[in-house]
Amino acid sequence: MPPADSSQTLSRGLDVLKYLAASPGPRTPTQIATDLGLNRTVVYRLVGTLVEHGLARRTAEGGLSVGLGVLSLTENFYPSLREASQPVLERLAEDLRATAHLAVADGAESVAVCVVEPRTTDFHLAYRPGTRHPLDKGALGEALQAATAGERGVFISQGQLTPGATGVVAAVPGLPGLPAAVGVVTLSDHDWSAFPERVAAAVDELTTALTPRASEATA
Repeated sequence: MPPADSSQTLSRGLDVLKYLAASPGPRTPTQIATDLGLNRTVVYRLVGTLVEHGLARRTAEGGLSVGLGVLSLTENFYPSLREASQPVLERLAEDLRATAHLAVADGAESVAVCVVEPRTTDFHLAYRPGTRHPLDKGALGEALQAATAGERGVFISQGQLTPGATGVVAAVPGLPGLPAAVGVVTLSDHDWSAFPERVAAAVDELTTALTPRASEATA
């Protein structure tokens, strides 16, 4: 039983939020109710409130996962996310002479958290942090969907998000409640045959750099 001076409803809501954050993929209300030993009606009310405040989100299939609203609860986490990924993306951009980026999933869209342009090229593609793309298009969307399911993989697309551009993107699974992807974008007529292996290697670097911060922010 919770202490007399605590809120049982709030406690249960936080239990659901922590459960979603620790889950490798979306969970249905029935799964949440079973795993946490809660009544399904109670779970529907709790997740409805979490979704309303952006702390949880519903997938097209009806599953539930953590929403990006959790980042507003820890304002230092978003800058830390950029700070941790910056050196990794800088090395990736310089090695491949292409624009490198880290993105996270937000509902049915991707959001660019950090973008690094190479310094040793005369011409390259670029876009701004905060740029959004639909998850049903391009390698970025495929990588984020894989990360949401807790899977790894490198994905390649040409001209789907930007005409004349090739995107090579790898899923970064395992970050608590935060499906992420790292990749590069370059002109399609450039030689990008070495990109998949190098982008895949960046996943391990990013996981090492980001996981401690994610754990600290959600502790």
